[in-house]
Amino acid sequence: MTIRSRSIPQRRTVRIAIAALAVPALFLTACSDGGGAAGGSTALSIATGGTGGVYYPLGGGIATMIGNDIEGYSATVQETNASVDNLLLIQTGAADLALVVGDVVSDAVDGVGSFADNPADICSLGNLYNNYMQLVTSSGTGIESVEDMKGLRVSVGSPSSATEVGAVRILEAAGINVETDIDRRQLGAAETADALRDGTIDAGFWSGGLPTGALVDYASTGDMVLVNFGEYADALATEFGAYYVEQDIPANTYEGQTEAVSVIVSPNLLVASNDMDETLQEQITAAIFDNKEALIQVHPAAEELDAATAGNVPYITTCAGAQTYFDQAS
Repeated sequence: MTIRSRSIPQRRTVRIAIAALAVPALFLTACSDGGGAAGGSTALSIATGGTGGVYYPLGGGIATMIGNDIEGYSATVQETNASVDNLLLIQTGAADLALVVGDVVSDAVDGVGSFADNPADICSLGNLYNNYMQLVTSSGTGIESVEDMKGLRVSVGSPSSATEVGAVRILEAAGINVETDIDRRQLGAAETADALRDGTIDAGFWSGGLPTGALVDYASTGDMVLVNFGEYADALATEFGAYYVEQDIPANTYEGQTEAVSVIVSPNLLVASNDMDETLQEQITAAIFDNKEALIQVHPAAEELDAATAGNVPYITTCAGAQTYFDQAS
């Protein structure tokens, strides 16, 4: 059943100038320091994702809150291929904070998958919002299910991204061999939308908060179709972990999408190295959760911020400083 809906650039560190993402001037002004850490402050690096998703603008908002609320600190965002890439940056010390989806966090802590024999020494600063795996196609393809994609051109997400991890698991649960049964492409959100628009792919997966900016743009053309696949949540949860849950993308999330779409969601966490100072952990957590309303202006996904439940993540330890904040907030 279909519901009618209305190459990642090279990684780089980016000052938080996100005017193209329609972030209010409040956040742009706070970050326009001309480069470098303002006034000799310590600059923290936040690993995010591609500009077409949620990690990048939300990470920019978090960086602004850090600069505003924590004396002696500023922050920058890194545009990356997202979750797997982000944790590797934490492990090498090339990033201080990272936005990562739950299934990849679990793999990293357990030292499996992309982190085989190389477990990550990380802790959680909180569960921020849910990632919705979205399977997008165009009205002329006739794709109504995951199984319909056999023999077609399908993007499974950027290399080393949570989208790729989840997409491969969903395809395999549907009996599709990702190496032989599809023409596999590896595109980020913005590239996927462009390729659908150009007709160079037939379908693409994307894992992100709602709504995803690149898909909002594509939905406005009237050609976007979202495909139901929530039926595979139980199979993934049984094999990999309870961080896979069936949930609906609500009707009217995207232009022309008049019915809810059943998909799979996973939590998004902000993580740091266990070596980070506990006081700094607490200050960063406070800068995020005390500024929920301001972060909602950056992206609606921040509506899900909830200090009462953010520390309840069974597959990773909550950072000691973050736990201190959550205990006081509850």
